Amino acid sequence: MSTAKGLLQRRPNFIGKILLQGFLIIVTIIQIYPLIWLAFFSLKDNSEIFSGDVVGLPKKFLWSNYAKALSDGHVLNYFFNSVLVTAASIILVLILSAMTGYAISRMNWKLSNLTMTLILLGMMVPIHAALLPLFMVLKNLHLLNTYWSLIIPYVAFGIPLAVFILSSFFKGVPREMEESAVMDGCGIYKTFFSIMLPLVSPAIATVAIFTFLACWNELMFATTFINNESYQTLTVGMMSMVGTYITQWGIIGAGLMIATIPTIIIYLLLNKQVQKSMIAGAVKG
Repeated sequence: MSTAKGLLQRRPNFIGKILLQGFLIIVTIIQIYPLIWLAFFSLKDNSEIFSGDVVGLPKKFLWSNYAKALSDGHVLNYFFNSVLVTAASIILVLILSAMTGYAISRMNWKLSNLTMTLILLGMMVPIHAALLPLFMVLKNLHLLNTYWSLIIPYVAFGIPLAVFILSSFFKGVPREMEESAVMDGCGIYKTFFSIMLPLVSPAIATVAIFTFLACWNELMFATTFINNESYQTLTVGMMSMVGTYITQWGIIGAGLMIATIPTIIIYLLLNKQVQKSMIAGAVKG
């Protein structure tokens, strides 16, 4: 009787796990399919795309679309510009926000709370409201059509969220860690770089991903502040590839696929750290 009861109790759990796994598989397919569709789309020509078979496999895999996107479409130049601007923005955001978050959360000074409030107010400023003032400032500083015309706004808009995330993680680190480091002869800089930063590495990975997505996919500033094709990023370059009379959609799809690959790589490299950050945040909450 006890064995039969055990089987009856396990059966609902087993069915529930199967249903949950099936649901998760369906959600995964729904999430991944747009990427698969884009890969198929990038290997077709206009005649096949407009023939009605937009979803299916290409009849002929046109790998030449990628070669044309890199050469004729100048995607390689746009890609380099995006990598340079995004990498510089991420590095500056991490350095400035980590130091600011540490100073606000771990050091005792009178204006720490006011400083934190002023920084967090930056999260409430929409980019559309800052577009004209930023344009005038960059124009007066002769920074338009340069990499700095994008890096400076990206860093400025990325710091508030980064400080908020990192300062909350710094607050969760026990004070005994710093006291032990000081007793061992570590100065403030060595304590910060050797002790504190490794402890908040999940938060650093989270900030890096958020900053990467914000910079890599940004279009408003890139369109307004950059007119020179030599400094245009991928988002502007993809938009400029749409021709006035004839548009090679397969080549544009290849360019979009190239632009998507870094996002996938960044996620695969940092997803474990982000998961640790979310778990830590949930435990703190």
